[in-house]
Amino acid sequence: MKRLFPLSIVFAMLVGAVFSFPKATNGQSAGLVSSVLNRMERNRQSLKSLKASLSMEKYNAQLRDKENYSGWVLYMPATGRDASVRIEWQKPQHEILAVSKGQYTLFRPRLNQAIVGKSGSVKGKAGAGGVLEMMYMTRQQLEARFQPLQDVREETLWGGISTIHLTLVPKGNASFKYAEIWVDSSGMPVQTKIVEKNDDATTMRLSGMERNLRISSDEFVVKLDSNVKIVKG
Repeated sequence: MKRLFPLSIVFAMLVGAVFSFPKATNGQSAGLVSSVLNRMERNRQSLKSLKASLSMEKYNAQLRDKENYSGWVLYMPATGRDASVRIEWQKPQHEILAVSKGQYTLFRPRLNQAIVGKSGSVKGKAGAGGVLEMMYMTRQQLEARFQPLQDVREETLWGGISTIHLTLVPKGNASFKYAEIWVDSSGMPVQTKIVEKNDDATTMRLSGMERNLRISSDEFVVKLDSNVKIVKG
């Protein structure tokens, strides 16, 4: 199972505020896009850390079956690729993924195994393809790779959260069909959906968010017992 794949979605949600999306094609959508981008920029500038509950739904289009996961995430933004992230899945199985200072650790307690490597190699190991690349794209790259926004609308998520819903369709050849992002009134991307070419979909949702807590850098280090098997990623 591509268990690293959710990392790309979390990054897209958490650092999505650094993106400038292609312009909408009509006046009404353009107004919504302008409003949400302003919110996202304010959120990006004010966000120093984030702690939140995390839920994920993976949909298998062929089997018409869903898998649900739950856990929590810690996030501290930084320039370039230096953002620190810790994702700890609690259900259905315990698993920890930590990314910090250009390195990642994926700890699977049930296997007594940890995969470690450079964060830039997560994409290849996870098979996340172009989705993970979104967190590194410049504005010019985004405008070159995504079609003009056409599906931009207000939408209320479960829990009564009001959002602006954006759909991003990549140009040319990409590893996924399209992505959807829901941005709340504070400018935080609280939900993201990635739809793959075979119509499999992964939806990620943040809830119970606590912003700008004091978080130690030690939180992004996975402490491993000496008997844990280390695998180079």
